Amino acid sequence: MTDAVTDDIQAQFDAEIGRLHQGGSIGVAVSGGGDSVALLHLTQKWAAKVGVHVHVATVDHNLRAESAAEALGVAKACAKLGLDHQTLHWTGWNGEGNLQAEASAARRRLLADWARAQGLKAILLGHTTDDQAETLLMRLGRGSGVDGLSGMRPSTLRDGIIWLRPLLGVRRDTLRDWLRSREITWIDDPSNDDLRFDRVKARRALVGLSDLGITAQGLTKTAEHMQQARGALDHAAGALAAEATRWGACGEFYLSLSPYRAAPPEIQRRLLRAALVRTAGANYGPRADAEQKLLSAILSLRLGGGRSLHGCLIRPNGFDGVVITREAAATKPGQCPLWDGRFEVKTTKQDEGATIVALGETGARHLSKLEADGIWTPPSDWSAAPRAARLTTPALFHDDMLIAAPIAAYGDALNARFAPPTPWWTDSCAATV
Repeated sequence: MTDAVTDDIQAQFDAEIGRLHQGGSIGVAVSGGGDSVALLHLTQKWAAKVGVHVHVATVDHNLRAESAAEALGVAKACAKLGLDHQTLHWTGWNGEGNLQAEASAARRRLLADWARAQGLKAILLGHTTDDQAETLLMRLGRGSGVDGLSGMRPSTLRDGIIWLRPLLGVRRDTLRDWLRSREITWIDDPSNDDLRFDRVKARRALVGLSDLGITAQGLTKTAEHMQQARGALDHAAGALAAEATRWGACGEFYLSLSPYRAAPPEIQRRLLRAALVRTAGANYGPRADAEQKLLSAILSLRLGGGRSLHGCLIRPNGFDGVVITREAAATKPGQCPLWDGRFEVKTTKQDEGATIVALGETGARHLSKLEADGIWTPPSDWSAAPRAARLTTPALFHDDMLIAAPIAAYGDALNARFAPPTPWWTDSCAATV
């Protein structure tokens, strides 16, 4: 590879990361493979020029005997470059479920926790044009629609972290040639040749499809077109959201059916899925068939006494409306970065024995007694919210004693507010991390 081509790759990277970077220190996920090692060196060069501090993390999944040595190799490479490095260990797999899916979720969770601990807003990932093409092939096999076929986006907000993919426009082989030209070594993970995994099958299939003119570059161009289509659908969903929906202080979602019925089916589906995702504090939507059954029930006014789906309760709200609330049994109290994926919370007074959990029946009874005794008066937005929504709001308890219920304006030891992502109506289609 000539020096000119080498310089072109760095210039291409600098332009893309410059477009994506929103300021502040940045994290880089480095496995030791060719793509991430190239990402590491390209980032180091760019950061030195613009004065950005870089942190590096390697996730050791502890699935191969060599993984610890590989992580140590990345650490040594970072030391030579003058970069901070940390190895994150996953020990949670019990041998059940889909290994790649479990490993991906663990990797994302560990990296997000690490980034928050370092005060980082963004993490760079080494996905390439080839990864994008393989992703599209796998999603074609699953019958994905516009969102799935839009592939991985250059920038994705998830778990409170911005995930950036500045190498989506670069081929895998090009990066390896770049590394060889600089005499930089990398590790080839043997799992990349294991045909038990769908991504490896997609990689092999892509080679055979070249006779039909189906290439990595062509599939990546398709993803770009689909991303534009997805943006148009999100825009239409946003217009419908402004007309037909509102959020309550307790995280409840109100839908007016008159304007909703007039929208195209895809926009109806999109808005419903986004509402379920945000109400549940989730990253993914429900299964398509279950979602369609719920949509049909909503449009035909056949919800009856209500339905449960995706950790949400869906009930009629008057003759021409629907209200969606969090299901109490599905709440997952946690603050990474949002409590139950929905509320920003912050304690204002120290109490070592206190815990933040859902208000629940215990807290509701406590508030009822306070109201009866004239000690507490519920605010109007609390009284207007469905009881099911109130029970799932964050509250501070010491043993069984309610200390604070901030959404109910009771107590001053805890602050909280419902905080759906902005804009909330963009459909959730998380990319591989």
